[in-house]
Amino acid sequence: MIAVRVAQRVGPTDLAVTCGVSASTASRIVARAGLPKLFELDPVTGVQIRASRRSSHRYEHDKPGDLIHIDVKKLGRIPFGGGWRIEGPDTIDHHGRRQRRLGFDYVHVAVDDHSRLAFAQILPDETGATCAAFLKAAAEFFAAHGITIRRVMTDNAWNYRRSRDFQDVLTVLGARHVLTKPHCPWQNGKAERFNRTMQESWAYRHPFTSNQARHDALEPWLEHYNYTRAHTACGGKPPITRVSPTS
Repeated sequence: MIAVRVAQRVGPTDLAVTCGVSASTASRIVARAGLPKLFELDPVTGVQIRASRRSSHRYEHDKPGDLIHIDVKKLGRIPFGGGWRIEGPDTIDHHGRRQRRLGFDYVHVAVDDHSRLAFAQILPDETGATCAAFLKAAAEFFAAHGITIRRVMTDNAWNYRRSRDFQDVLTVLGARHVLTKPHCPWQNGKAERFNRTMQESWAYRHPFTSNQARHDALEPWLEHYNYTRAHTACGGKPPITRVSPTS
């Protein structure tokens, strides 16, 4: 079990499924071995790093759709062939001419506060118009699962707070906009936590040989996250189990 935890960097719920024990037993074994918490580890290398700030105020809304957390995660694009992650760090030319910048992918995410059901799209930017289009697509995704969005939480970025396009979509949905306090990203904690899980289990799970390969892997991973993967906040069951057709 310790070898699985070190190699795969998964929590007690996933360890329980893999090793055939209870989650509490897995948690005790990991604690007894003195292994660091997952949030203390670099998602790519597994090397222990400084822990991130966590909120002492935890909450969960009563019904799906009561609050949807929205955020954007920037990921550096992958060069064809995979770059140094495939070829090895010794291939990096630190003193040669500057490499052409590949830019970023903008992964827009929406997470339902109650069920943890999640929707994500890789988009070319994070402008107000793009964020508005994503919110509309997210609303359609949640509606297909019987969820009506009543409130939307974002940070204070202008692409949310000052975008007429984004505000227009909120109006059409009849949803109230909830803003986090400035410089307090942990208040949008469920989106932040989903981002970390997404990085560990999809974006940085293994080296990709191209940017398109990583793109193609997102949808299958989301299917697994929503409909199969055990989630601690859902009592060890996938998020879909907390959604009912009448929600």
